Amino acid sequence: MKDFFKTGKSAIVWLCASHLICDIYGGFINPILPFIASKLGFTMALATVLVAVTQICSNMLQPLFGFFADNILKRFFVFWGLILASAFIPLAAAAPNTYLLTIFMICGCLGGSFYHPQSAGYIKRFSASSYSNNMGVYVSLGSVGFAIGPLMASYMTQTIGLEKLSYASCLGIILALSMFLFVPKISLTDKQPDHKKFISTFKEILSNKQMDFLLLVAMMKSLVTNSFCVLLPFLWKNLGYTPFYIGFAIFLFVFAGAVGSFLSPHLEKHFGSKKILYFSMWATLPMITAFTFVYKTMPIVSMCLFAIIGFTTMLAQPVLLVWSQKILPQYKSVVSGFINGFCWGTIALVLSGLGTVAQKFGIINVLVVLSAIPAISSYYVKYLEEK
Repeated sequence: MKDFFKTGKSAIVWLCASHLICDIYGGFINPILPFIASKLGFTMALATVLVAVTQICSNMLQPLFGFFADNILKRFFVFWGLILASAFIPLAAAAPNTYLLTIFMICGCLGGSFYHPQSAGYIKRFSASSYSNNMGVYVSLGSVGFAIGPLMASYMTQTIGLEKLSYASCLGIILALSMFLFVPKISLTDKQPDHKKFISTFKEILSNKQMDFLLLVAMMKSLVTNSFCVLLPFLWKNLGYTPFYIGFAIFLFVFAGAVGSFLSPHLEKHFGSKKILYFSMWATLPMITAFTFVYKTMPIVSMCLFAIIGFTTMLAQPVLLVWSQKILPQYKSVVSGFINGFCWGTIALVLSGLGTVAQKFGIINVLVVLSAIPAISSYYVKYLEEK
């Protein structure tokens, strides 16, 4: 048993567990943001700008952190990433003003930005076999964590109040210390012998046409997840639903996404990568169209439709990560940073004015239009070369 903790299998277990915990904090804010906004006195328009700013400041930097993660022998990013996320995101809920709220959210999101590129690269590094399956488990557990976060945050908000959410920091800090002990250090022989410079690395990645198409698909996935998880809590709060109801709805959305991530490698073997991407991109539109007819009169049905959207959207994530790392295996952490972070940050920049538009034209109308964009963009999947 003692030898197990020194093996690659041990590293996979601890990295998957820490991904679960890190993404619990990643899912904390969205369901309770309307209540934080009510406490501090800012609008939905400002809330979406706040979310955009924090995601731009953190996610856009993931490729940069991935570059350094691929070029150092330290476990700095996985360790301190989890520490920052677990310490600052729960503090954000208790922030006494918008300025501290923004600072806490940026610091917490930077933790997730530190953590994800290096941890995804380590899954590749420590997977002797069954790489696709390991990545599927890694992604799905992150999605489970992202699902538990809203449920945990909304339940704590409703029972003990926003000010006491900082108690939740203990979980991540304890696991970070455990991971520091049990995730093996990288030996000198594992270091890549020819590290290219920063600019040439990014130029090589972004000039790869296959990678560009994968980034487009990742952005479309992010477009759906971001817009739904930010706007629908405001819709439900306006309809009079409690924090726990909203948190439970987000939980179902992301948990269904975790199931999709877990099943994705198995479905990919039967149907192929491109069909998974096609389905993931166009299936959201008919689901949100059906949602518009039932969200007021049939809340249970609308919640089920919301969960199905999460399932179909997250089907694409393991496929995107594995495919990108196969195209450019020498940059495993950097491309993970692009898929998991840069794409989210880019979409956050595009959606920075989303709250203002939603206030003017209606949340549902905006979501229907946004869902049509991935469906139309799925045309470009045909240019991907399946391997």
